[in-house]
Amino acid sequence: MNTENKKVSIFALGGINEIGKNMYVIQSDDDIVVIDCGSKFPDETLLGIDLIIQDISYLLENEDKVRALIVTHGHEDHIGGIPYFLKQLNIPLYATNLTLGLIEIKLKEHGLLRNTQLFLIDSESKLRLGTIKTSFFRVSHSIPDCLGVAFHTSQGTIVHTGDFKFDMTPVDEQNPDIHKMAELGQNGVLILLSESTNAERPGSTPSERKIADHVEEAFRKAPRKIFISTFASNVHRVQTIVNAAIKTNRKLALLGRSMVNVVSVAMERGYLSIPEGMLVDQNEINTLNPENIVILCTGSQGEPMAALSRLASSSFRQVEVLPEDTVIFAAGPIPGNEKSITRIIDNLYTLGAHVIYGSGNVTGMHVSGHACQEELKLMLTLMKPKYFIPIHGEYRMLHHHQLLAESVGVERDNIFIIQNGDVVDIVNEEAIQTRSIEAGNVFVDGFGIGDVGEIILRDRKLLSEDGMLVIVTTLSKANGKIISGPDTISRGFVYGPESEALINEVNQNVRSTVSKTRDTNRNQRVLKQNIKKSLEKLLYSRTKRKPMILPIIIEV
Repeated sequence: MNTENKKVSIFALGGINEIGKNMYVIQSDDDIVVIDCGSKFPDETLLGIDLIIQDISYLLENEDKVRALIVTHGHEDHIGGIPYFLKQLNIPLYATNLTLGLIEIKLKEHGLLRNTQLFLIDSESKLRLGTIKTSFFRVSHSIPDCLGVAFHTSQGTIVHTGDFKFDMTPVDEQNPDIHKMAELGQNGVLILLSESTNAERPGSTPSERKIADHVEEAFRKAPRKIFISTFASNVHRVQTIVNAAIKTNRKLALLGRSMVNVVSVAMERGYLSIPEGMLVDQNEINTLNPENIVILCTGSQGEPMAALSRLASSSFRQVEVLPEDTVIFAAGPIPGNEKSITRIIDNLYTLGAHVIYGSGNVTGMHVSGHACQEELKLMLTLMKPKYFIPIHGEYRMLHHHQLLAESVGVERDNIFIIQNGDVVDIVNEEAIQTRSIEAGNVFVDGFGIGDVGEIILRDRKLLSEDGMLVIVTTLSKANGKIISGPDTISRGFVYGPESEALINEVNQNVRSTVSKTRDTNRNQRVLKQNIKKSLEKLLYSRTKRKPMILPIIIEV
């Protein structure tokens, strides 16, 4: 194949140096293919933000070149941003059966389903997207129907593993396509992009099958109601819970919208088997004997509005956690969520519940869906890549993955640890990294997408820390003198009746500032700035705090 004057580029718009909002891009001359479109939940510093998605400015600028969005599997950090993406860039979307079902729920909620081009693929599919040919291979993960993708380009084969582990005894008996991975390696892989989530953990990840006995034992020992929380998308774990409930003669109730949605899709598409009559509505929970019910709920990561959090704070209508009930966390904590989870566990103990929590190694209630070091080395050995880009992880994870790659023979100079937006260009089958494109976070706040920036977040932080002072003053249009006020309203700063002297001092300061400014400048904007500056100095000297100051000038 003539590769002269041909160029293939690889970059990430999310998922490098972070956990979440995965999006990777392969560009071959005038053809662009996007892999995954996830979202990320905000931390406590992003006040009021609902979701974080990718900045897709580059894709919008090259809209005529974007051929498709390929989705490797149905986890939120790989599909959560799809509705927002398709509102801006309506391109064909390719995904497996269960993944399409979960995406369709999101598209219905956003009113996009009718106008979206959805195509079903599996591990045997082959696509031609412009000049890029794609093939697929099945991988094991903590959700069914997961794929790795091979892109056959003018420069060589680029492989994206998706999220994976090597589970040789999978619950759904869908074994990973090791022979296909080996065949790709035999034919030559130019660049491998492989996930790095567990690159710090030695050994191999246990099979999902190991959990079944532990769950069943906990169910048999529980004297009253059982509440068990896991990721709604972990269909294998849900099936394990269903099986344990059957064996211990318990009915099953579902709490949490995402749990209800995922179970419905998984049953409809044949990925989950629940006997007829076993599922009960949440309204029926209190009509059953406590020893005959299991309640499967969302909230294993401490999400404040999820079912488990509301149960722990006794604010879930119709259902409550009572003394001697058992609560099981059947999911490992995502880094950063530990504080929220601990708060819920404390609240559950306060209610008198027996709580089973902690790492999967201790409780036996959780195994990871991600490959540990020996499996990562196996993937590298099967693929035999010339170049390697560790993805899907924070920097330390990428670094450890680099060391693993070196240990199996990948040359150090051929490993690229990059940031979101860094571009790896391949020309004449040689890879270099010398340029970057725009990449970053876009904040979703209610119906607003991208309209909340650093300035608004800074204001929200200021309001949350030191409160706000509103000063309303009415002036004469004719001569600029004060007709009424100033009236000072404090919110989250000081309590008026207890700070009368300070409020009087504020009002006097405003009167003085209005008088001085009137003599030199009658511009409202200048007057507001002068009031703010003067009050900032006064309030800091009196309280050592910096509330947001909002002067309101009314001219009559």
